[in-house]
Amino acid sequence: MTCVSCRTGLDHCHGTVLLHVDGGAECTEPDCADAVLARHALVVDCDSIEGGCACEVTAERLAHAS
Repeated sequence: MTCVSCRTGLDHCHGTVLLHVDGGAECTEPDCADAVLARHALVVDCDSIEGGCACEVTAERLAHAS
């Protein structure tokens, strides 16, 4: 089975983009060319992933230091 984007030849990725607190983004697919949101159907904040994200901890520390 293939997705609609695959069948139509649309440039896309099957991974999920993680949006980080510092404004960065990364894709969960190791072969993804870039984390452009338009290429991905799934986009989540990094703090919603199981186990959290190291950038979330860093942002929390910086907020408490202020």
